[in-house]
Amino acid sequence: MLATKNRISYGIIGLVIFLLFTIYFAGCGQPGPRALLKGKKLLDRGDYTEAVARLKTATSLLVTNAQAWNYLGVAEQHAGQPADAVQAYQRALMINRDLVEAHYNLGCLWLEQNRPDAAKVEFTAYTLRRSNAPEGWAKLGVAHLGLHDFALAEKSFSTALSFDPHNAEALNGLGLAWIQRGHPNEAAQYFTAAVQAHPDYEPALLNLATVAQRYLHDNPLALKNYRAYLALSPRRANWDEVNAIANDLEQQANAAANPPWANRQVSSAPPGASEPKTQLPSVVSKTQLASAKPPAQPGTVARANPKPPRESAPVEIVQVQPEPAIVGAQESSAPAATNPSASAKTQPEQPGGKPGIMHRINPLNWFHSTPQEPKVTILPPSNSNNPRVNPAPEPATSTPAASTPAVVAPAPAPPKPVQVVRPPPPSFPRYSYLSPSKPKPGNRQTATRAFAQAQQFEQEERFSNALDSYREAARLDPGWFEAQYNCGVMAYRLRNFGQSLAACEMALAIRPDSADARYNFALSLKAAGYVTDAMKELEKILASNPNDVRAHLTLGNIYARQLHDLTQARAHYLKVLQLDPRNPQATDIQFWLSANPP
Repeated sequence: MLATKNRISYGIIGLVIFLLFTIYFAGCGQPGPRALLKGKKLLDRGDYTEAVARLKTATSLLVTNAQAWNYLGVAEQHAGQPADAVQAYQRALMINRDLVEAHYNLGCLWLEQNRPDAAKVEFTAYTLRRSNAPEGWAKLGVAHLGLHDFALAEKSFSTALSFDPHNAEALNGLGLAWIQRGHPNEAAQYFTAAVQAHPDYEPALLNLATVAQRYLHDNPLALKNYRAYLALSPRRANWDEVNAIANDLEQQANAAANPPWANRQVSSAPPGASEPKTQLPSVVSKTQLASAKPPAQPGTVARANPKPPRESAPVEIVQVQPEPAIVGAQESSAPAATNPSASAKTQPEQPGGKPGIMHRINPLNWFHSTPQEPKVTILPPSNSNNPRVNPAPEPATSTPAASTPAVVAPAPAPPKPVQVVRPPPPSFPRYSYLSPSKPKPGNRQTATRAFAQAQQFEQEERFSNALDSYREAARLDPGWFEAQYNCGVMAYRLRNFGQSLAACEMALAIRPDSADARYNFALSLKAAGYVTDAMKELEKILASNPNDVRAHLTLGNIYARQLHDLTQARAHYLKVLQLDPRNPQATDIQFWLSANPP
């Protein structure tokens, strides 16, 4: 009986094992999963060309598998197909916006393509989902360096070091930030800490050698780190140029140690004359004095639930873009399409030949780029058969963010923080309201012809003529709201703020409850410098409609940029996210909130 029971038990176990293997091999036997598994193995092995072929098969069969598209992007990126990799990563994120690996990989690709603006967006999304990942904060700091946002770069690198005090990329990034601000001694300390944390980290080795040679004039230290860089395996692409610099420094050192006059033959003195005794002066160089002190070791910081570091003084960090323009009920706006295959922009060659190795390895020259001209948004043409209100685009403004340098504990002998004294709140001029009474109607038939002519000029982008025609239509029929409104919009476009303010007031006299007209009036007041009055008009909009997103966004920008009132700015930005989570500025607002905790 016992033997029979054992046989039954073994039979059941064998049946279960058989069923498990059947299910497993049935799943793996399908073409899609099989191609994905094979492509992943080829990717891990470094056979990127074959991996691309396999993973393309996998994505054609597993169209909604976000991870398959992410693997395909990795393979195409390593295979030298950046444009295809961008499309693969973006396809993965379209399927699953929370796939943080795709955000990170796409950010790294944008950095390789010299697109720090696009990389910042991806790494911001990554750090918002994985706030305790040091690699994401370090990469975000690199993106901020590329955008010349040194205060935000220091904040990101400092956050990375709070989670990993020996993160070489973050230490190296802080060194770059300090050298950009003209502090080579502090920069050398961070580069030294990065080399001590990872002796084979090539950017820190080359940066430390460059700073030692060019800024500190410490040739022995520079030569030591150049030689360490040259010893890395495999050889780097600039090995020959760096080797030439190292050989030149070595020859200079040998020439200083053995000057030509040291081996000169002294002629024999006349008989009976005593040879004068010559004593060479002992010279102690700055290098010897500096090397006599042992380098400070980077310390570690033990922190429970670490948070991004905060400065002692309030810092305005504004990344939120200017508020969007009004879009009327009959109007729609299309976002500008991005070209994922756009190549990286390069610097034009300077007169006198191509820049040499010292120019290229100098950290001050790494992120210099020609600023791009702001794009002008062209309004779509109006329908002359149906006169309507056109939107007033707000001119792009850029206010530099005040900052205090961040101090990072892991770096050796960190510099003392700079005390920033916040100036008192600025005072703004006040607007003298015209407060016109409601105008009487005029000759609408004649005004309609002038209005149609204005729309034709607008379609042809002859904006000065369009303004003249809108003004004529408003003169012929002062009580026509659309004529007064579009006159204000076109004057605003041409930055004729006095005319815009007068026309907006006339439009509000006709329709006091028009939120669009009041919002445009607020934008014109703000652009003309009447910030206090602009806030008053925006508050009027919120009094009648507390959920007006554009008013909250504009007020948040004013509090953050002009008034430096971070508490009020936070309240309005949070309201924007609550009312419109998909707002185009949502990512920048979230980053601003994380950079300015309450």
